[in-house]
Amino acid sequence: MDTDEMEALRFPVGRFAPPARTPTDDDVAAWIAEIEDAPRRLREAVEGLSDAQLDTRYRPEGWTVRQVAHHVADSHANSFVRFKWALTEDEPTIKAYFEARWAELADYALPLAPSLDYLDALHARWTPLLRSLGPDERARGFIHPETGDRVRLDVNMAIYAWHSRHHIAHITALARRAGW
Repeated sequence: MDTDEMEALRFPVGRFAPPARTPTDDDVAAWIAEIEDAPRRLREAVEGLSDAQLDTRYRPEGWTVRQVAHHVADSHANSFVRFKWALTEDEPTIKAYFEARWAELADYALPLAPSLDYLDALHARWTPLLRSLGPDERARGFIHPETGDRVRLDVNMAIYAWHSRHHIAHITALARRAGW
C-alpha cells in the first residue's frame, strides 16, 4: 500500500485544519450540530455489524471498529471535562492520555452498547452546555501539555466535530470497501 492510500485510510475526511479566522456564530452552530448528531451517526455506522466485522481493523495496523467506537466515547468524555475545566478555571493545563494504550484495555473488547449509551447520555449534557456559551466563554481555553498550545473552546468544538466525522468515516469507509 502506498503512502497516499494509507493517508486516505487514516484520514478519510482529511486531516483536521484549524479555522483560519475567529469562528463565527454560524461556524459554532454548525460544529455543535455535528457534535450533537455524532452519537446517532456512530450508532448507525455500527448497527447490524457482526462481532467479526466489529473486530476488523479499519486499516492495516489501525484499530478495530470496536476500538474506534469505544474510543469515540472516551475521547468525547475527556473533551467534555476539558470544556468544564476551561469554563471554571483560568487557562488550565489539561491531562493528556495515551489513546492507543486505552484501546488495548479490556473494556475495549466489550460489546458496544454501553459506550453507545454513554455517548448518548454524554452528548445530552454536552450539547446544551456548548449551546449556552457566548463569545467570551467560547474564547476561553486550556493548555495542551503535549504541545504547550492554548486551545480555544470554539476551536475545540471544530476539533470534535471533525473528530466525530473522522472516526465515523473510518467505520463507514471500511463497510463500503468490504461490501458490508
